[in-house]
Amino acid sequence: MGLIAGIFMGVIFGIALMAGWQHMTRRRSTKRVAKAADMKILGSLSRDDLKKLCGDNFPEWISFPVYEQVKWLNRLLSKMWPFVADAAELVIKESVEPLLEEYRPPGITSLKFSKLSLGSVAPKIEGIRVQSLKKGQITMDVDFRWGGDPSIILAVEAALVASIPIQLKDLQVFTVIRVIFQLAEEIPCISAVVVALLAEPEPKILYNLKAVGGSITAIPGISDMIDDTVNTIVTDMLKWPHRIVVPIGGIPVDLSELELKPQGKLTVTVVRANNLKNMEMIGKSDPYVVVHIRPLYKLKTKTVENNLNPVWNEELVLIVEDKETQSVIFEVFDRDIGQDKQLGIAKLSLIDLRREVTKEVELRLLASLNTLRVKDRKDRGTLTIKVHYHEFNKEEQLKALAEEKRILEERQKLKEEGVLGSTMDALEGAASFVGSGVGMVGTGIGTGVGMVGTGIGSGVGIVGSGIGTGLGAVGSGLGAVGSGLSKAGRFMGRTITGQSSHSRRSSSSSMHENGGGRPL
Repeated sequence: MGLIAGIFMGVIFGIALMAGWQHMTRRRSTKRVAKAADMKILGSLSRDDLKKLCGDNFPEWISFPVYEQVKWLNRLLSKMWPFVADAAELVIKESVEPLLEEYRPPGITSLKFSKLSLGSVAPKIEGIRVQSLKKGQITMDVDFRWGGDPSIILAVEAALVASIPIQLKDLQVFTVIRVIFQLAEEIPCISAVVVALLAEPEPKILYNLKAVGGSITAIPGISDMIDDTVNTIVTDMLKWPHRIVVPIGGIPVDLSELELKPQGKLTVTVVRANNLKNMEMIGKSDPYVVVHIRPLYKLKTKTVENNLNPVWNEELVLIVEDKETQSVIFEVFDRDIGQDKQLGIAKLSLIDLRREVTKEVELRLLASLNTLRVKDRKDRGTLTIKVHYHEFNKEEQLKALAEEKRILEERQKLKEEGVLGSTMDALEGAASFVGSGVGMVGTGIGTGVGMVGTGIGSGVGIVGSGIGTGLGAVGSGLGAVGSGLSKAGRFMGRTITGQSSHSRRSSSSSMHENGGGRPL
């Protein structure tokens, strides 16, 4: 009896075990199918879809397997950081301080580091992508994140204002760094290194400004000036296609192939603007447009007075160095006594332009290109432009490159002679060179007359800067200003303009040859 009962119980237990196993197998199979379907959907998502789901701070290697994790490198960097930081501080001070001086905004007489310490928190590398895009080169993209504890203090000086120490607090850096190794057949097998920040995703450098032992309002607009300086340096020097080329190893190498070269010419016709924002309490704004691809080379249109729907029909010529990644920026300003006010800004990407085809575009003006930081959504009107792209041949490319070098050499010469405080002073009209333009400089004191030329072609500008009985009367608030394009008398409360026929003839002829742009 006991044997029969044991056999019966064993059969029932076996059947139950088999049924349970089958149920568990079926359930696991269903889960695997569901996971496979989810992975297929996830794999079909684009980069933009993943950004919407994860935000801007997702590590690149999560969504793109080509970015590899480098935990070992982060551990090594954490151990080495005290030594790396000391060396990096010296390199940054030697390389960045000249850039701060070069791109120093008008109104600031000195901008340099008072204190520079990178702190104790090491950066983090979220991922690395290695690829070979060109024979003889290895390209490495580094997803770089840093939210450290640096101590950075800038000594800022302005006219009639003592030096004010400005501290950069809560510094955070999010960017992808492109490093290109130029290979060689001799040890160390690398002849040069190219470093740049990729334009996509957009580099983010976040910080807060605080005056040490004073008020940051002592210099009006200092926060915006420093922000603009940082953004200009990043855009004009570090953001791809701009790059830093460093020869290493003592191996003779031709760096011309690694350096950025002019690729083509963009002819921009600023046609008109509609429904601009009025910034004047009495009357209407006096708008003009500033156009640039690189902040180092800006051009401006004439000013249309007392008009919110101005028509310019003015042609400007810009140099393009990488059509696939660069954009042209349009800034509309209201000319005013003192500091001009920005009416709006717009950007046009060059990648969609076709060669030798003229395209008319209507751009919507924004308060800022950084729409995440500036929440102003008010209507600021539109700007209508025409663009025509011409790609250089080898001969035209060499001529454009030589002209760029000549312009920079002339500016550097004027800076060494003390005529210019910084490159940005030249952009604001102290002395600028476009095409074959040459400025003439002099200074008058007492009964003398000061001359500052802002020439285009053969145009010569004259600025009266006298004391006492000089051409410019200082103290009474009356100055007389003349240029190769216009003569202007500025009074307290209003502006009177006129023109010199001789200057107008010589300048207009030169502008026709050089594309019609006025250098800032």
